[in-house]
Amino acid sequence: MYLKNIEVQGFKSFAQKINFEFHNGITGIVGPNGSGKSNVGDAVRWVLGEQSARSLRGGNMQDVIFSGTETRKPLGYASVAITLDNSDHKLPVDFNEVTVTRRLYRSGESEYKINGSACRLKDINEMFYDTGIGKEGYSIIGQGQIDRILSGKPEERRELFDEAAGIVKFKRRKNTTIKKLEEERQNLIRVTDILSELTRQLEPLEKQSETARVYLSKRETLKELDVNMFLMEYAAAAKELKELEEKNIIAQNQLKDTQSSYDRTKMEYERLEQELEDLNSKMDALRISGQEQAIRKQQLEGQINVLNEQILAGAQNEEHYKGRIQTIEAELSVRTDSKKKLEEEKTDIYAQLKAVRKKLSEEEDKLRTAQENMEACTLEVENGKNEIIEILNSRANVKGKAQRFDAMMEQAEIRKAEISQRILRLKSEEEEQQTILTTARKQYDEITSQIENANEECEHLNLSVMKIQEKLKEQNTKLEAEQTAYHREASRLDSLRNIAERYDGYGNSIRRVMEQKERVPGIQGVVADLIQVNKDYEIAIETALGGSIQNIVTDNEQTAKTMIEFLKKNRYGRATFLPMSSISPRGEFTPKEALKEPGVVGIASELVSVASQYQQITKFLLGRVLVVDNIDHAIAIGKKYRHSLRMVTTEGESLNPGGSMTGGAFRNNSNLLGRRREIEELETKVNQLKQNLTEMQNAVEENKNQRNRLRDAIAGFQEKLRQKYIEQNTARMNIKQQEKKAEEIRSGYAQINRDQAEIKRQVMEIRQDHDRIARELENSKQDEKELESFIEAKQSELDEWKEEEKKITRELEEIRLQSSALEQKEKFDQENLSRLKAEITAFMTEKEDIYQSLAHSSEEMEKKQEMITQLKKESEESVLHEEQAQMQLKNLQKEKESRTSQHKDFFEKRDYLSGQIGLLDKECYRLQGQMDKLEENREERIAYMWSEYEITPNNAVSYRKEELTDLSQMKRQAAQIKDDIRKLGPVNVNAIEDYKELLERHTFLSGQYEDLVTAEKTLEQIIQELDEGMRKQFSEKFGEIQKEFDKAFKELFGGGKGTLELDEEADILEAGIKIISQPPGKKLQNMMQLSGGEKALTAIALLFAIQNLKPSPFCLLDEIEAALDDSNVGRFAGYLQKLTKNTQFIIITHRRGTMNAADRLYGITMQEKGVSTLVSVDLVENQLTQ
Repeated sequence: MYLKNIEVQGFKSFAQKINFEFHNGITGIVGPNGSGKSNVGDAVRWVLGEQSARSLRGGNMQDVIFSGTETRKPLGYASVAITLDNSDHKLPVDFNEVTVTRRLYRSGESEYKINGSACRLKDINEMFYDTGIGKEGYSIIGQGQIDRILSGKPEERRELFDEAAGIVKFKRRKNTTIKKLEEERQNLIRVTDILSELTRQLEPLEKQSETARVYLSKRETLKELDVNMFLMEYAAAAKELKELEEKNIIAQNQLKDTQSSYDRTKMEYERLEQELEDLNSKMDALRISGQEQAIRKQQLEGQINVLNEQILAGAQNEEHYKGRIQTIEAELSVRTDSKKKLEEEKTDIYAQLKAVRKKLSEEEDKLRTAQENMEACTLEVENGKNEIIEILNSRANVKGKAQRFDAMMEQAEIRKAEISQRILRLKSEEEEQQTILTTARKQYDEITSQIENANEECEHLNLSVMKIQEKLKEQNTKLEAEQTAYHREASRLDSLRNIAERYDGYGNSIRRVMEQKERVPGIQGVVADLIQVNKDYEIAIETALGGSIQNIVTDNEQTAKTMIEFLKKNRYGRATFLPMSSISPRGEFTPKEALKEPGVVGIASELVSVASQYQQITKFLLGRVLVVDNIDHAIAIGKKYRHSLRMVTTEGESLNPGGSMTGGAFRNNSNLLGRRREIEELETKVNQLKQNLTEMQNAVEENKNQRNRLRDAIAGFQEKLRQKYIEQNTARMNIKQQEKKAEEIRSGYAQINRDQAEIKRQVMEIRQDHDRIARELENSKQDEKELESFIEAKQSELDEWKEEEKKITRELEEIRLQSSALEQKEKFDQENLSRLKAEITAFMTEKEDIYQSLAHSSEEMEKKQEMITQLKKESEESVLHEEQAQMQLKNLQKEKESRTSQHKDFFEKRDYLSGQIGLLDKECYRLQGQMDKLEENREERIAYMWSEYEITPNNAVSYRKEELTDLSQMKRQAAQIKDDIRKLGPVNVNAIEDYKELLERHTFLSGQYEDLVTAEKTLEQIIQELDEGMRKQFSEKFGEIQKEFDKAFKELFGGGKGTLELDEEADILEAGIKIISQPPGKKLQNMMQLSGGEKALTAIALLFAIQNLKPSPFCLLDEIEAALDDSNVGRFAGYLQKLTKNTQFIIITHRRGTMNAADRLYGITMQEKGVSTLVSVDLVENQLTQ
């Protein structure tokens, strides 16, 4: 079996799909730092199930998905697939090739596949058991793992050796078996507790079952009697009901005839009443008409008076209009004269305005000419100034160059000074070199002494850790015992709580009702849950309550009725309810003197604790029951009071009124009242056990913390040792650096001579450039003077044109003011003319309106005279109509008196018939009431038969027995049976079924108990066998690993000795493993005292020894030889060649010696930033040789 290929896509820096093809032998993977070589090893570790993002050099698992670059977008998933050749079928699958795939999406979803089929990580791990392949095996050795193998604690190396010894799968199987064993033990505790509880419940439920059977037998007899009595009473009621129906029909017929006569009389009465109403309406209409005529007469007279007043006012207005016409004609004459004068003035202003505008145009032309000349002069001046600015800028640049040359000269002088200082500094450094070398040697000696002291302190701390370890073993043994006790009691408590919550021990109907408690708030609970009793009186109180202990307390009768309907509807059985709103005590306990008798404990209701709202319930149930200490005292009291008292003893005997006695042995002490007390006691015990367990766990944790602190201290010392070794090497290197620095000082003197020659050359060039710049500055000054003379001449001409412009501007302003004044005056005259025209038009219009009004007023006065004549005529007609209405009103009054007499006769007849109807109606009602009562009684009997026996009248006929004819005797027999049923006390009719179910459950759990005990023994035996097998196999394989390690060590080091030792005090399956190395020519050393290369070579020797003993199909090594020198790399590569017989090697490396040993090379590079790609072998070789 070997690794054929690796396919990577979207994993870390592998953005594109890349396929690595592998063959037997050694394959090298090379490339520059940061190119993504190690990501190949991470990919293999990840696909084999690595779950730690930190082990993959990431913060979280999504970091393995390609995160994008400046030019590429992030990918949505990472995928890695490895294909192995399985032609030798070392893997337990029926395929010649096995491909394992893992894919992770950014959403967090992941998937594993074997040959394209989805699988679990567990399936992959199990497939690679004992092959050395896996994230915890020795087939993948990454960067830093070599150091962890050597620097880690002895117990942390176990996984590597367990895998090599082939016991990992047995350890995992043992852990699984231990987990199953713990689960079986917990199940055994739970089953034991439930069995114990069921055993306690069986005996009382068996008694209830026997009582229920007697009850059902008697109830069947009672049912037979009740049904036959019902049939006889039902037939008698039917006969009586038929007679009443016949009488009712006769009365109904008489009532119907009387009602017809009444209706006819009523109709005639209503007709007369309607005629009287019509007469009254006509009379009222005539009276209203007369009143309206009188009002109309008054309105007409008022209109005549108004018209006379309007005629008088019209005559006065006519005189006013004539005076206004005279005033308007005078105003028109004045305004016509003013209009004429304004028109003449307007003509003069127009002539003046025309002359002013002509002069204004001439002056504006002069101003434009002056402005054009000014612009030309200004432009020439500006051009001259710009040329001067250019000359000045050029001169500034030249001066800048001169200043730069001066600065360069100064810089050259400064460099000369610096060279002198460098010469002095080099001499000073040369003197200090010898001092530093002496200090480094002294530091080396001090570090060596500190290393020896730290080693002694580490040994002392190791002894302290061993002592704490022994103490922890003792504490863990005690802790396990406490945990077992705690889990046992907690399991029993959960079992009791579960039984209480399910109402086990109660009837089926009780459980069904209590299931509705959340839905029906009125259910308070069962009696057993509402009262609390001292443990000494629990048996007595439960005996006193009997079946009432399962009664259900409700807030009122309506709740009880609702739940009874619920039980009937679902056929869940029967239950007794105690509504708090209707239950009241049965009276005080009598006789009071009985409470003073010897042995009397008290009244039962006073020996229980209950909430105030339930006190009436306890008095009702227990208020007349006397509790006595023993049966002898109870018998004596019963005789003394003629067996009239109900008594119970503290041991559970019961003495009833009449002398009957109940008693005997209880199979166990479990009872419904004691269940809550037992739960509370268990809660206290469990809390105490939990507290003890917590304290013990804290003590163990404290010792562990102390042990860890000591281990941390040891690790700290070891870290200091590593640091000191580094400092020792640093001091050695400082000496070499000082020698190198001396050589640098000598080469510094030669550099100074070269710098001095360069400075001389630069100074000569600067002086030549300085002369050329002086000549350029002189020419620039001459050009500047010529331009300044030209600008002065043009500036003088420009000033003359500016004076001319000012003069023309002043003249223009005067002309514009004159023109504006004339235009304003013209506008004012125009406005006055418009106003006068409007006023003349308004006066003319008003004059026309007045003439029209005068003509209209004359017509109106004529019309009003005609209206006065018409209104006088209407007034006379209104008086005539009023007299006619009075005559009609007298005739109607006579007709009304005749109709009123007839109306009175019909009213008396209607009252008589109404009385007759009332009498007949009462008779019908009486007969109907008797019928309803009979019907109600019959329905009650029907309802009774249905509620008690679920029998209808039709069904009842099938129960009829002809020999039962004496109704009174049947009633006596029924009363006797009911009395017998009452003596049975409360009966749980579901007890028969409950007892059967409980017995079946008990039998089933007993079988389960036996199965669990057998399973526990089997699992313990499996664990023992696994331990024995693992000890034997590990012991054998460890000895072989020791021999192989010594051989590999000697071959890689060229001699010396390598040793592996087990921690003698610990169990062989858990013991830590120490690695001891003795390179050639050195004493046996602790791993911390080895150099970095020696450590790496020791770890490689261990890995090669394991590969020799138990070769893995392939092995991926990530730069594990980086710390080796060239000679050791050569030995490493030679040994690697020997191992290729049984193992395929894939090596990520930078070392040429390793590359030379490889059969083929893959190159990884980042031609695109952030994206790893596969390149050709030739390209890689070229890069390596450059």
